[in-house]
Amino acid sequence: MSLHSDPGAPGTRPVIGLSTYREEAAWGVWRQRADVLHAEYADAIVAAGGVPVLLPPASGSLASARAVVSRLDGLVISGGADVDPLRYGDEPHERTTAWREDRDAWELALLSAADEIQLPVLGVCRGMQLMAVAAGGALDQHTPDVVGHEEHSPGADVFGRLKVRTLEGSRVRDAEGESVEALCHHHQSVRSHPGFRATAWSPDEIVEAMEAPGDRFYMGVQWHPEMGRDIALFSALVDAASSGRVPQGAL
Repeated sequence: MSLHSDPGAPGTRPVIGLSTYREEAAWGVWRQRADVLHAEYADAIVAAGGVPVLLPPASGSLASARAVVSRLDGLVISGGADVDPLRYGDEPHERTTAWREDRDAWELALLSAADEIQLPVLGVCRGMQLMAVAAGGALDQHTPDVVGHEEHSPGADVFGRLKVRTLEGSRVRDAEGESVEALCHHHQSVRSHPGFRATAWSPDEIVEAMEAPGDRFYMGVQWHPEMGRDIALFSALVDAASSGRVPQGAL
């Protein structure tokens, strides 16, 4: 299916929220703060049969997050800057930089509101890391310190290419098969993930996917499926969003 196709009848397609960056940006004659996100995310949601809606970090309040989430059928926490290490009780590593307090607050509020109504969620890269932190987990702040190489994030805008193996019986295995040719761009990784099970690993045993148990679709992946033009995980999210929310207490 083309990433620019538009399947589904109006009114029947699930609405999927995508969290965004807030950065200095330039367009036309303007250079100022803007709410932005790589177009590949929205294209992948459209190709998977959903309707993408951007969710800028304009507010960190739980009330605002509840108002937004109540109008969504699914949520993507997108990639981006490092998570503030103070949120999981660590001092910043020398390579941990440029975290965004506004994004941390907003996306944590979105995750909390999504939990209340058991909304389907997919976390991508930073999104997976934030999901782990929201659950009380922690991160390794510089993965090369753990694995001894920089293949997970070679630098600048270059993506690492890793063959990731998946766990039998997992949602990620159902979507992607036994292995994934993953495009990675993460210098941090998940060290602990309470309430989740690890469901995919890189060749050097870094956790590359995690899922919550039960019927709810609640998954994080470290790689960037949208950049590989791979809509399998987005399709799985849209399918979960289409089938309706799981009643609270079903886990």
